[in-house]
Amino acid sequence: MYNDVIADMFTRIRNSLKESHDTVLIPYSTVKFRIAQILKDNGFITSFDVYGNTLSKKTIKIILKYKKNGQPIISKLQRVSKPSKRIYINKSNIPKVMNGFGISFVSTSKGLISGKEARIKNVGGELIGVAW
Repeated sequence: MYNDVIADMFTRIRNSLKESHDTVLIPYSTVKFRIAQILKDNGFITSFDVYGNTLSKKTIKIILKYKKNGQPIISKLQRVSKPSKRIYINKSNIPKVMNGFGISFVSTSKGLISGKEARIKNVGGELIGVAW
């Protein structure tokens, strides 16, 4: 059993990118599904699908994205707020990752959204992680 399912997801993606795999399979959860949506919307992955019919057997299949020279689009995927130390930010302190070239994942009262969307909606929350 995993204590931190988001960190497990990030590690699976990082390991797959390191080995130049085309896809990665991740056990389903609503938070992981939303993170995959944010990564797709911002162009960090090609696409993703959910397989399985029951909640315990559902799997998210993420199709990874690479540059023409074979380098992965995601160069860094990092968990910021951990179960042992939660990091909360207010609406004025939402970070611009890599001067706008990266994204941050923020868990707010409006759901799990990207940092850019949180600035637009004028909400703060828990800083889940960053990617660039």
